[in-house]
Amino acid sequence: MELISTKLNQSMPQKRPKLWLSVLFWIALVAPAQAALELRVAIEENVGQVKVGSSTKAIVRDAAGQPLGEIAPMNAFQAQASGNGVALDRWRSSSVWIEPQNNGYVWIGDRWYRGRTRVVFVNNGLTAINYVDLEKYLYSVLGGEVYPNWPLEALKAQAVAARTYALYQRQTRGNSIYDLGDTIAWQVYKGVESEAPSLYSPVDSTAGQVLTYKGKIILAAFHSSSGGHTENVENVWSDNLPYLRGVPDFDGNTPEAQWVKTISREELSRRIDGVGNVLSMTPERTSPVGRIITMKIIGDRGARTISGPALRRALDLRSTWFTVTPDGEKSLPSSFRIQGRGYGHGLGLSQWGAYSMARQGANYQQIVRHYYQGTTLGKIKVVN
Repeated sequence: MELISTKLNQSMPQKRPKLWLSVLFWIALVAPAQAALELRVAIEENVGQVKVGSSTKAIVRDAAGQPLGEIAPMNAFQAQASGNGVALDRWRSSSVWIEPQNNGYVWIGDRWYRGRTRVVFVNNGLTAINYVDLEKYLYSVLGGEVYPNWPLEALKAQAVAARTYALYQRQTRGNSIYDLGDTIAWQVYKGVESEAPSLYSPVDSTAGQVLTYKGKIILAAFHSSSGGHTENVENVWSDNLPYLRGVPDFDGNTPEAQWVKTISREELSRRIDGVGNVLSMTPERTSPVGRIITMKIIGDRGARTISGPALRRALDLRSTWFTVTPDGEKSLPSSFRIQGRGYGHGLGLSQWGAYSMARQGANYQQIVRHYYQGTTLGKIKVVN
């Protein structure tokens, strides 16, 4: 195995380190990580300018990795698009690197981050990328996904799921500029501000561990709460993934398990185009557990069929597992009462379910194997 170099100018080429899986049985002991993997996370994309800086003295390098100068501690500059390159104070290059010394943090936009920064001109704008160690990236992700005071085994399960999810996205959606974004469309990543001391141990103690199916990293989807039963993937997305199968959940007494929302007829009619005043909402297709696949909407000016996910977005609902009851006159309801279960798409790991399993004594291996059927706990190796 070859370690990834920590020297900036030796990691400039766009070729990314390869991942190899040393697949272990889930009950086996996993050795400490032997190599570090640096993720490239896009923090700002296609902007005219972005503020960047460092908490400690930082070396500024050009696109070839050659030193241009230094940034003083707790200092920042506005990087701006200039021609087909980047202007940072007096420096110009097609891309600019900021490398903090002595384990300092970098400032990008409006937050502190671990690692280092690259600002590159692409698509007529600037993209600011945080180069950060995978495990340290997870310190922040866990803080954005779960509560720091949750049981340790639930936090470990989330660490494994989030690590697996990040590497799957890196393989399938990453490009020559970055591996991941920082929004909910990827995984929420807010840098140092979402870290907590209690999150370091669950990440460190599972370092390098990922979920695999037939030797390949899985799409380790997760959500807040299923409402009592997770879902088969084909009922939500078009993929048919054998490890994302519906299983009983353990989130029955948790905050997100059930919810109620009332929407007036006027508001509902504004949010659903093409039917006029909404008169009724009737499920056309549901999954075996009850999530809406398609819903028929009838109004006084027409009717249409809407998918469950589209309706969830239109009405800002927590999930697609819900029932609708009209209130008021039957011929022209004044409002609609929506009773729902769970929060999220219902695929893979249920975070509140993992919380309950951990409180009942389950370890993280048992938790992830419950929610990701037929998977194996593997370990990544990094080679150049």
